[in-house]
Amino acid sequence: MPQRLLLVCLLLALGAVATAAQPATSGRPRNIVLIYADDIGYGDLGCYGASRVKTPNVDRLAREGVRFTDGHSPSATCTPSRYAMLTGEYAWRQRGTNILPGNAALIIEPERFTLPSMLRHAGYTTGVVGKWHLGLGTETGAQDWNTVVRPGPREIGFDYSFIIPATGDRTPCVYMENQRVVGLDPADPIQVGYRMKTGSDPTGRENPELLRTHPSHGHDQTIVNGISRIGYMSGGKDARWVDETMADVLTVKAGEFILRNRERPFFLFFPTHDIHVPRVPHPRFAGKSGMGPRGDAIVQFDHCVGEILTLLDRLGLTDDTLVILTSDNGSVVDDGYQDQAVEKLGSHRPTGPLRGGKYSNFEAGTRLPFVVRWPRSVRPGVSDALVCQIDLLSSLASLTRTPVPAEAAPDSLDTLGALLGGKSGRDHLIEHASQLSVRKGTWKYIPPSPGPKVQANTGLETGNDPQPQLYDLSRDLGERENLAARHPERVADLRRLLEQVQQRGRSR
Repeated sequence: MPQRLLLVCLLLALGAVATAAQPATSGRPRNIVLIYADDIGYGDLGCYGASRVKTPNVDRLAREGVRFTDGHSPSATCTPSRYAMLTGEYAWRQRGTNILPGNAALIIEPERFTLPSMLRHAGYTTGVVGKWHLGLGTETGAQDWNTVVRPGPREIGFDYSFIIPATGDRTPCVYMENQRVVGLDPADPIQVGYRMKTGSDPTGRENPELLRTHPSHGHDQTIVNGISRIGYMSGGKDARWVDETMADVLTVKAGEFILRNRERPFFLFFPTHDIHVPRVPHPRFAGKSGMGPRGDAIVQFDHCVGEILTLLDRLGLTDDTLVILTSDNGSVVDDGYQDQAVEKLGSHRPTGPLRGGKYSNFEAGTRLPFVVRWPRSVRPGVSDALVCQIDLLSSLASLTRTPVPAEAAPDSLDTLGALLGGKSGRDHLIEHASQLSVRKGTWKYIPPSPGPKVQANTGLETGNDPQPQLYDLSRDLGERENLAARHPERVADLRRLLEQVQQRGRSR
C-alpha cells in the first residue's frame, strides 16, 4: 500500500507541483492537516525524549514547527476527546459521551457547528480518514450496516469520509466510505450486537484455541482475523478489515484525498488507529523497535506520518499547509491484549517524566505530544504555553476569519497566538478523567475521590485519593509532592474556579 501511494505521488508530482495553487493571500493556510494519533503518550516519540523507538518523521515535523511541552487533549480517553475537539464543548457537559460501543448512535447533533463545518464555511473541502468512534445513526443498536448509515461524518461537516466505525478492538470490523460499508456482499449481510451474541461466529471466550493474540482482560467476543473483539458480529466476511494492512489502507485513503483536492483548499482530519489495541503492525514493521507490537506500532505510525509529509512535499504544498499532530489521550501499555507490551518495555517511558497515563487524573492522562508546523508563518521552536485541542475550533476560526455563532463552541478559546508560536496560552484548563481536575498556570488541583488508586486492568495510577491534591508543576512535574495541606487558600481558589466552570455549563 505505501508503495502505491508513493507511485501515485511520483506519477503526479511534476505536473502537480507546476499546477499547485498559489499560497493564500488572506493570511490563512491554504490547507490544514490534523493528524490525530491514538494512545501515544508524552514520552513515546523521539522529539519528546524517546530513544529506544525511532520516530524520524514526527521528529522532522517537530523540528520544522512548534513543539508544545504543555499540550493537552480535552479528556483522558478517546471518545470524549474527539467530541470536545470537534464541538468545542467539554464532553463531560453531555451525557453519553464516554467511550462508546461500536453500535452507538452519533453523539454529535447533525448540523451542529463543528470544526469541520466551520472550515467548510471557510471554503475548505473537508475529509476524515481513520478512526471515528463518535457513533453512527440515530439510535444505538438500530443501524442497518447493509445500507446507508446516517447521520455520521457528513452530517457534522465532512464532505468525504473513510472510517472505521469505532475502533480496532470493537465490532463492526469493517471500513465505511461515505456512509456505506466497503466491499460488502449483499448475500452476506452484517449483524452487530453488544447485548447478546449474534450469529454463529466463534468467540474468544468459547474458542480460545482459534486465537493468535489472546486477551489479557475483556476483548473475548467475536473473533476477526484471529483476534477476539469487544462486541459480536456476523456476516460481512468479504468486507472485514485485515489488521496488518489497516495503517496502509488509511494512509493511502488520506493520500488520495490530498491528491484529489490538491488544487483547492482542503482540511484533512487523519485520526490514525495506531497505536491503539489490538496492535498488529504490518510484517515489515515487526521487530523494528525491539519493544514488541506496541513499539512496532509507533514505528508504523511514524512511517504513516512520513508518507503524508512526503506527499505534501512532492505536491509543493508543504510551505502553505498547516499540519497539527497530537494524540487523543495519554499512553497505556496493557490495554486488553497479551502483546508483550509490558514485558518488552525496558527503559522506554511512555509517559516521560509524567505520572499516570490513559484514564488517569494525573498529567499523563491528557498531557501529550502536540506539534504545529506551518513553514510560511510559524517559526520553529519549543513552547511551554498551555494549549488544548478543544481550542482548535475557535483558534482556526480566528485564523480563517470565520464567525463562530454565540451558542457554539462554549468551551473553546481563541489561542491562535500560542498555537502559532506565541508565549501566551490558556489561563486555566479542566482536565477530564474519572473526575474533573483543574489547571491554572502551573498549579493543579485534583478534588478528593473515593475511587481506586490503581486501575485493576491496566495497572495505571488513577489519581484518585480521599484527600484533596495540589501540585506545583513548575517544580514537581511528576506530581509526587501533595501541597494541599500547605496551601489551603490556593486549594480553595482552584476549587471555586472548577465549580464556576461547571456552573457555567449548567446555566446555558
